[in-house]
Amino acid sequence: MNLYQLFKASFMEPKKRAAVRIMPIGRILKFVFLFIALLSLISFAEFALGIGSSSSELEGLLQFIEEIEWLLYPFALVFLFVSTTLYHFIKISVFAAFGYGFLVLLKRRGEYRHMWRTAALAVTIPTIVAYVASFWTNNLWISLATSIWTLFLLYSAARFYPKAPPAKK
Repeated sequence: MNLYQLFKASFMEPKKRAAVRIMPIGRILKFVFLFIALLSLISFAEFALGIGSSSSELEGLLQFIEEIEWLLYPFALVFLFVSTTLYHFIKISVFAAFGYGFLVLLKRRGEYRHMWRTAALAVTIPTIVAYVASFWTNNLWISLATSIWTLFLLYSAARFYPKAPPAKK
């Protein structure tokens, strides 16, 4: 699967989300880092274009920002990318732990590393929705709804994992 197919699978195909468990981790990481880079660039553009309007009341702060602008923006971009990467990887890892619990609950065969790959795709669409919704509201309910949606996507993908062999007596 190429990166476009992975993005498409993250939208609507639980069977393909489950199938990524056998893909090389490098391709999944490339998808995750590309997604994080895109989110970081959009957030940086929002920061760079909106800084004057949000601090127009504080004349001294605006003057200070204009003086160190050449230094502020590169550090802001790097810090934004690193913090977004850290947050996204922690989020994928936590949801992968819940997904592994779904595998145990459904008596499906799989490992945490398999579910991590599936969770990397499952968090994509809820993250985009939460990001877009953040333009209009900063509501805790949005985070809760997207988390429940991600858990649903993981559960629906876990149903397509192979069944565990019967226990030996």
